[in-house]
Amino acid sequence: MSDPVRLGFVGVGLMGQCAHLKNYAQLPECRVAAIAEPRKDTARKVAARYGVPRVYDTSEEMLAHEKLDALVVAQPFQRHGRILCEALASGLPVFCEKPIAWSVETGEKVIESARRNGTWIMVGYHKRSDPATMYVKEEIARLTESGELGPMVYVRIFIPAGGDWIANGFEDVIRGDDPSVPLDLDPTPTGIDPKMLDAYTDVVNGYIHQINLMRHLLGEAYEVAFAEPTGTLMVGRSRSGLPCMIEMVRYWTTVDWQEWAFILFEHGWIKLDIPAPMAFRRPGRVELFRDPGGRAPETVVPQIPWVHAMRQQAVNFIRAVRGEIKPPCNAEEALEDLKIAREFIRLKALSTSR
Repeated sequence: MSDPVRLGFVGVGLMGQCAHLKNYAQLPECRVAAIAEPRKDTARKVAARYGVPRVYDTSEEMLAHEKLDALVVAQPFQRHGRILCEALASGLPVFCEKPIAWSVETGEKVIESARRNGTWIMVGYHKRSDPATMYVKEEIARLTESGELGPMVYVRIFIPAGGDWIANGFEDVIRGDDPSVPLDLDPTPTGIDPKMLDAYTDVVNGYIHQINLMRHLLGEAYEVAFAEPTGTLMVGRSRSGLPCMIEMVRYWTTVDWQEWAFILFEHGWIKLDIPAPMAFRRPGRVELFRDPGGRAPETVVPQIPWVHAMRQQAVNFIRAVRGEIKPPCNAEEALEDLKIAREFIRLKALSTSR
């Protein structure tokens, strides 16, 4: 594919604009050909800002009139079951925000739709596309192969309950004069205690990022072994037996975002500091400590390119559409995140009742 990839956007609300559209609009490798957005005034203003030539009320109307190469679907995850299946019926590759669905059952339905229509989904776990995370992933693979720091022995992810995740990332959002549009939602997840539904939804809306990142850093599947009753701590074990932990600590920062991952080897470690999700032109920070013996221990801080994760995620999707790389996170793997979240909530409920 030598011509620019022609994209159709389904939804240009807050995240649709600021996390996605403004990044794709800057890439010479693609063209945003059309927008499907029921809020007419918002759609018109957004199209004018980003030079999108055509606007439609619905994705069905857009797909009927446009020759597209791929779709970006920026919709609430509670309606992915309907909106993603409609998009996948086009046979085009689809990018969607995380999680893949509200429930495991709906996620399975979405995956079956992709298979039936001979296409694929890239799920928007943007942390995988942060240049710092990409560097760490390559370094883990190199250290594992060389054995210079011994085997990996532990992975830990730390994330506070709240902080300034926006980091001024919404300052240029366009708001039309349209009234709110009622949205049809997918069925409520089954197999979840109704008293725990809000806690489950909170996990799949926010902490699902860390659940996904854990598997990415481990390089293999893992399962939940323990859930602390307050939901602060999730302890797991990987397929090969590596212990891992996600700390969802109940404290708040007002003008900061504090999130990091720690990958421990027998003779050293890697620390990945992760920026606020909407931080612009700011990648993560990497610190490596090596103490293999035979020479002085050293700490190295590599310079990471000044590219933010959401922009690199857009680049990665376009490259995947062109067939140059595989999607950083596919639908099948994203479904495993929902299973982990569901098991975490189940174990949390059990520990609470004891």
